Amino acid sequence: MVWLVAMTSRQSSLCGLAAHSLWLLGLVLLMDASARPANHSSTRERAANKEENEILPPDHLNGVKLEMDGHLNRDFHQEVFLGKDMDGFDEDSEPRRSRRKLMVIFSNVDVNTDRRISAKEMQHWIMEKTAEHFQEAVKENKLHFGAVDPDGDGYVSWDEYKVKFLASKGHNEREIADAIRNHEELKVDEETQEVLENLKGRWYQADNPPADLLLTEEEFLSFLHPEHSRGMLKFMVKEIVRDLDQDGDKQLSLPEFISLPVGTVENQQGQDIDDNWVKDRRKEFEELIDSNHDGIVTMEELENYMDPMNEYNALNEAKQMIAIADENQNHHLEPEEILKYSEFFTGSKLMDYARNVHEEF
Repeated sequence: MVWLVAMTSRQSSLCGLAAHSLWLLGLVLLMDASARPANHSSTRERAANKEENEILPPDHLNGVKLEMDGHLNRDFHQEVFLGKDMDGFDEDSEPRRSRRKLMVIFSNVDVNTDRRISAKEMQHWIMEKTAEHFQEAVKENKLHFGAVDPDGDGYVSWDEYKVKFLASKGHNEREIADAIRNHEELKVDEETQEVLENLKGRWYQADNPPADLLLTEEEFLSFLHPEHSRGMLKFMVKEIVRDLDQDGDKQLSLPEFISLPVGTVENQQGQDIDDNWVKDRRKEFEELIDSNHDGIVTMEELENYMDPMNEYNALNEAKQMIAIADENQNHHLEPEEILKYSEFFTGSKLMDYARNVHEEF
């Protein structure tokens, strides 16, 4: 994630009309980028970078409430409602086709066919979609494991992975492999070295006993997707707490969780995004993460909150998702409601919901 802090100064009139025009263009482009705090990357933006970082553990994990850097997963509701079908509701989709597809999903969730979705039905659906994301991760892991296991022996050593990782960052693969084999010092910048140290710690954690720094395909899956391994889930939680914990007590207070990243807001748009950041994180902390409402989130509470296969969390999430669209307050979700609030469930606005519901159902 990149936070851009834009500071632009007016060019001297001596620079001439061309320079002044460039400055104006730069100012216009930077206005939208001046907001800093939240991770606003969408699923579609992340997909564009997927190939580049396929062997690097992703910051974003499908169906998990927080990103690895501690930011809220902005696509969570769509991920646990649509599963692997998220791309079917992108901006280029034909609205009528999208409405019909949404009504098909409604029918699949509505197990008892009473044209109403209950919290229990939604909970069951969320668990199914989360499992679907995991199966997708397993399939992708098989491909990624093959990319870092050049000799095909079914094991990946830390050195093999390190070569592939540095090659993905633009280093010469042969030179890096020779340097590692000859125990020579690697010529990498300080930031890359820090990333390598963090990855090595994660590699050790994924390496089940007996520890040998060799990962099997299953262990490599835990390395890339810690959310589906109990031991790695604990490790992921420790990493998030370490990043957000300001007083070193290994737990999170509300001020720590809603604390804004360092930066400067230059305009009202940036201030509004700051305010929304704080509002969203406060709500998540108070209503969902802090289960005993004592104002402190322990590692255990955060682990339960992050666990994608926690059935209690799935039921809680189901109730909240229904409440968002439950206009008649009957604690169920009906076709008209899900079409009206389609942006919440699918990320896309599907207009004329009232007129089209009978056509599509």
